[in-house]
Amino acid sequence: MGSFSIWHWLIVLLIVVMVFGTKKLRNMGGDLGGAVKGFKDGMKDGGQSADDKPASQVTNAQATSAAADKTTIDVEAKQKS
Repeated sequence: MGSFSIWHWLIVLLIVVMVFGTKKLRNMGGDLGGAVKGFKDGMKDGGQSADDKPASQVTNAQATSAAADKTTIDVEAKQKS
């Protein structure tokens, strides 16, 4: 009684498919796979220092900071007298 047989797992799988549907399960599987791939890429890139990064990553970071500088508005606060 401690473990489930193959028939128990097949019934559970059938109920899950009936509740969620195959399309939603396929989308969830794709999302999970993309998240795992992104995590692996992040772990691989996380070990590199700033000097070891490829030139394309450095230029993308510089372009992003330059774009952020263009949208910054510099204002001066004045007090009411």
